[in-house]
Amino acid sequence: MKPARSVKYRRRYEEKVSYVSWRFLLLCAGIGLALIGLIIRVTYLQVINPEELVKEGDMRSLRVQKVTAARGMISDREGRQLAVSVPVYAIWADPKIIYENGGLTNDERWQALADELRLPLEQVNHKISLNPNSRFAYLARQVNPSVGEYISKLKIAGIYLRKESRRYYPSGPVAAHLIGVTDIDGQGIEGIEKSFNYLLTGAPGERIVRKDRYGRVIEDVSSIDSQVADDLVLSIDECIQSLVYRELTRSVMENKAESGTAILVDVQTGEVLAMANSPSYNPNNLAGTPTQVMRNRAITDVFEPGSTVKPMVIVSALNNGIVKANSVLNTQPYIISGHEIKDVARYSELSITGILQKSSNVGVSKLALAMPADELVDVYARFGLGKPTNLGLIGESSGIFPNKKMRWSEFERATFSFGYGLMVTPLQLARVYATIGSFGIYRPLSITKVDPPVSGARIFPEAIMRTVVRMMESVALPGGGGVRAAVKGYRIAIKTGTAKKVGNDGHYINQYIAYTAGVAPASNPRYALVVIINEPTAGKYYGGAVSAPVFGAIMGGVLRLMNIEPDALTSDDNELVINKIKEDTGGRS
Repeated sequence: MKPARSVKYRRRYEEKVSYVSWRFLLLCAGIGLALIGLIIRVTYLQVINPEELVKEGDMRSLRVQKVTAARGMISDREGRQLAVSVPVYAIWADPKIIYENGGLTNDERWQALADELRLPLEQVNHKISLNPNSRFAYLARQVNPSVGEYISKLKIAGIYLRKESRRYYPSGPVAAHLIGVTDIDGQGIEGIEKSFNYLLTGAPGERIVRKDRYGRVIEDVSSIDSQVADDLVLSIDECIQSLVYRELTRSVMENKAESGTAILVDVQTGEVLAMANSPSYNPNNLAGTPTQVMRNRAITDVFEPGSTVKPMVIVSALNNGIVKANSVLNTQPYIISGHEIKDVARYSELSITGILQKSSNVGVSKLALAMPADELVDVYARFGLGKPTNLGLIGESSGIFPNKKMRWSEFERATFSFGYGLMVTPLQLARVYATIGSFGIYRPLSITKVDPPVSGARIFPEAIMRTVVRMMESVALPGGGGVRAAVKGYRIAIKTGTAKKVGNDGHYINQYIAYTAGVAPASNPRYALVVIINEPTAGKYYGGAVSAPVFGAIMGGVLRLMNIEPDALTSDDNELVINKIKEDTGGRS
C-alpha cells in the first residue's frame, strides 16, 4: 500500500509543479510584453516624437511675463519736467491658492492688508470670492512703493505684487488742460498725453520663465527687450505758463467770469510758449472732476471774434488801394437794409488809425462795402481763419467759416467786417496776430520745440503790415480803448473786442466775451498774445476794461522775464510814436 500511495503523491506533486511553472511563465511573458510596450512608448515619446511631451510639460511650467516700457517724459523747452512716470505697485490675489490655504481668516495679517489698502476686510474678501477658482484678481492699483513693500513683508499666501507706473504732473493745474492725463493703464486720454500717445508709449518686452508648482521662478528661458518710449520736448516755457495761468486766474476771479483762456506765441518761430485755461483741475487727483472741465477751451471752444478782425480789414483796404494810411472817412451812423450801423460813441469822421483806435464799426463796414463781396472772406482765410492750425492736438475745432461763393447782402458784408458771421478758436486768433506781428509772414504754429525755425510764407507786403501795427499802437495809448493794456517801457500794438454770445437757439443772449489780442514790443514784435474772458459778471464786460488789464499784466511779465529790451523807455519814445501816427493820419485821430 505504501508504494502505491507514494506514486500517487508523486504524480500530484509533479502536476502541481507543472501548473505553477506555467503560471510563472505566463506572468513573466506578460511583464516582458509590458516592458517591451513601455520601451516602445518611451522610445516614441523621447526619440521619435518628443515635441508633444515637451509641449505638455511647457504648458504646465512655462509662463510669459510682460516687461513694461516706461512711458516717455514730457518736458518744457528748457527741460523742466511736465509729466513723468513714477514706480508703483499693483496688488493682486490668486484665489485658488488662498482657498487652498484656508481662505481669509481672522489672522491679523489679513487685517493689516486691508488697513494698508484702506479697504474693509469684507470688501477684500468680496473681490477674492467673486471667482474662487480663478488665478487672478486685482485688489488695488497704483499703490505707493512703501505700501507695496509692507504688504510684501506680510507674506500672505496668494497675495502678490506687480510693478507698474503712475503718471505724475509736477506743474499740477497750471498746464493741466494742455498736458492732459492718462488712464490707470497708462494710456493718454486727454491733451498732449492723448495726442502724442503713439510717441510716449513704448513697446513692452517679454520674459519667458519656468516656474515650479509653487509659482517660484526656477529658470529664465528667453526674453525680448522692451522698446523704449520717446520723450517729448514741448515749445511751452513752464515759467511763462505759470505766469500766464496766475494772471488769467486772477482776472477770472476778479471779474466773476465763467472761464478764461490765454495763448502766447513766439512770433519769430510760431512756437506756442503758453496755453492756459481757468478754472483748471488737478491732474494728479481726478476724484470728482467732471469730464467737461478737462477740455482745452483754447482749441475746442469757438466764438465770434468781433473787433479783433478789424486790423485785417485795414490791411485789405490798404493792400487794395481803397484808402491810404492818412485817409479820413465819414463815420456817422447809417442804415443798411433797415439796420443801423453805428459805433458805441458818435464820431463825425475818423482817420484809418482812428477807426482802429476807437474800434469804429461804421469805418470798417464802409471799407468792406468798398471791396468785392468775397474779398474779406479771402483775406480772413489767408490769415488762417476757418482752417485748423494742425498743432497736433486731438479735439481742435476748425471754427465756422462762410462759403466764399455764397451770396452776400450788404448788411452781412458790413457785419462780417467787425467780426460777426464767423466763429474762431482762441488758437486761430493767436495765429492771426502772430502773422501780424511777423509783419505778414504766415508760419505754422507748433506745440513742440522748433529748431531751426520755419521760414514761413509772406502773405502781405511788409510795409503795409508795419503801418497797421503802428496804427494798432494807438489802441493802447491815451484815447484808445485798450489803454489799460499798456506796459511801462514797451510799445504795445493791440486790438480789444467785445461780443455777445450766441445761445443754443442761435440767437444772441445777454452774455459777453471780452478779448484783447496784440503783439509786443511793437518796434520789433517777439510775442503775440490773445486773452479771452468768458462771461464776466462783476459789472464790466468790455474788452478794454476786462481783458486789456490781464493782457498788460501777462505781456509785461513775459517781456521782463525774457529780458526783452524796452523800446519806449522815456516819454519821448512814446511821443515819437504818436508823431509818426499823426504823420500817417495827417494830424487827425
